Amino acid sequence: MPLDADTIGRGCGGGVRTADQLCGRELDRFREALGTSAPITVSCTLQAPLFDEVAAEFGAEDRVAYAKIRETAGWSSEAVSAGPKIAALLAACAEPLPDAGTVAIESQGVALIYGRDASAIEAGRRLAEHLDVTVLLSRPEDVEPPQRADFPVVKGTIAGAKGRLGAFALRIDDYALAAPSSRSRLEFGAGRNGATSTCDILVDLTGGTALFPAHDVRLGYLRADPRDPAAVERVIGEASHLVGTFDKTRFVDFHADLCAHSRSRITGCTRCLEVCPTGAIAPAGDTVAIDPYICAGCGNCASVCPTGAAAYSLPPADALMRRLRTLMLAYGAAGGRAATILFHDGDHGEPLIDALARHGDGLPANVLPVRVNEVTQLGPETFAALFAYGAVGVRILARARPKHDLESLRRVVELAETLARGLGYGAPTGAPVVSLIETDDPDALGAALAGFVPGTAAPMPARFMPVGGKREVLRFAFNEMHEAAPQPTPRIELGAGAPFGGLTFRTEDCTLCLSCVGACPTNALSDSAERPLLGFEESLCVQCGLCANTCPENVIDLMPGVDFEAWKAPRRIVKEEEPFACLTCAKPFGTRSTIERVVEKLRDRHWMFSGEAGEARVQALMMCEDCRVEVAVNQGFDPHAGAERDKPRTTEDYFRERAARGEAN
Repeated sequence: MPLDADTIGRGCGGGVRTADQLCGRELDRFREALGTSAPITVSCTLQAPLFDEVAAEFGAEDRVAYAKIRETAGWSSEAVSAGPKIAALLAACAEPLPDAGTVAIESQGVALIYGRDASAIEAGRRLAEHLDVTVLLSRPEDVEPPQRADFPVVKGTIAGAKGRLGAFALRIDDYALAAPSSRSRLEFGAGRNGATSTCDILVDLTGGTALFPAHDVRLGYLRADPRDPAAVERVIGEASHLVGTFDKTRFVDFHADLCAHSRSRITGCTRCLEVCPTGAIAPAGDTVAIDPYICAGCGNCASVCPTGAAAYSLPPADALMRRLRTLMLAYGAAGGRAATILFHDGDHGEPLIDALARHGDGLPANVLPVRVNEVTQLGPETFAALFAYGAVGVRILARARPKHDLESLRRVVELAETLARGLGYGAPTGAPVVSLIETDDPDALGAALAGFVPGTAAPMPARFMPVGGKREVLRFAFNEMHEAAPQPTPRIELGAGAPFGGLTFRTEDCTLCLSCVGACPTNALSDSAERPLLGFEESLCVQCGLCANTCPENVIDLMPGVDFEAWKAPRRIVKEEEPFACLTCAKPFGTRSTIERVVEKLRDRHWMFSGEAGEARVQALMMCEDCRVEVAVNQGFDPHAGAERDKPRTTEDYFRERAARGEAN
């Protein structure tokens, strides 16, 4: 592969050293670099174990990073032009990413093998020397009894299952113990429903429907078709190692105070609940709860969460954006043009890119691959920032048969495409500039990239540094995308259900009760301690609908879209009224229009507020809460002092009157 050191140096700030056999006869040059306190990026991953071993001698493992430039840039039919791309990949790799937190999972090795025939008993025999095994047979037929009772064999059907590695809870129907006197086939006693069981590991060899959604990523739940001996062997091998304490990544950092799920038993945002494939998210009062032990790390919840309550932590949104910023700035500094970003994961995307490089034309020189933990973690802020930084397109490489549902990712892609097209970043032919490539074939990947029609780059790319939480990063990215746009349209309409937008108010009917302010989870709606007013800040609105559903006057409607001018503007006053001053202490309370309307409806229209005594009560309505209580106590108001009302007529009254008429007749 050709190596343009001058071009790479321009993109990486000049700190580039070249070598022919750094992992061989020139290894001392690596040791010399380790002797400094500077961070080191090695542009080869083949001999990473050797370099890690040498770095450990210096206690410098945390200062060494690796960039894979052969398969992603150098092995390509466009390798001669790949200098800017190599510079960008090296610079981005040097950008540090914080480690995600973990949760501890404890497994004591208690295993339940759920099957239907002798294959489950054989699996139990194989695992009995490693685990505490129980075999549960669902509707067994002609199963020969084992020669030795090394582990329990029972009958039953799992009617409900929940939990994960180290904490499974099962509900079993038709539960019965095997009879010790079984001769040619296992016999069982009378079955009973509603039995419960717990275990650390659940091995499913029934060949039926999986017990959990997204079962492939449920830790501790191992499933294989008993007719596939190879699959059964893999499950047995994996189960035998699931004993001890394990650290599981905490993929999502959840901030309950930002959640817009519900308020006052009125449901608002349910986006994360709708897209979680594993059932790790459940309502928990005004917020939701995310079980880190069940979460499989798909990132769907973080990508659709409009408030930033659910934020992906591998890496955090701002850390990923800083790496993308470094990638784009280095690419531009090295002379690169028309950058297209290719997002991919490690398990599927990386082998595909490697195969294309080794056996095909490789990636084009302007396609910059970015590895993420899961492509479904990408949110709209990522795409907005890339266009602001000067990208002409974004492609996302996914499996032909995806591990996680891609519906939420498709929604984010559609949103990003709508914004890009509305701001002039679109391709002249109308082809999408943000799209998915769903394939398991490296040749198909190469063809899709070769046929990509680039969009329009920002005339003056942005250089902003993303900092803060997910919502703050998104606001930065959207504003910068609009500022750098070829056609900075003030507002872009979005479809119903979009996570961004404004509100329309019928202010003439608004009473400034401010119930909407109390319901708003993001502080997009606000009031003032000095004057009766309602303020609105559109950049904080997530279209959860809680304000509209809470408003007693029904004067609020959602208006999906992105108003870039409103996002840059401060809070606007929706409605403001003159406060009413207390007649006694002059303390402002309520609004003048509301107090006057109440007085008008009651004065001389209700016995309590009629006549001389009623006028005193009218005056009390025009006092603050403190003065009103004092007046009420001093007046000694008797609610039973009014005129006697007519007694209600009952059925007996009608019967009595009918009987009287009959006697008269």
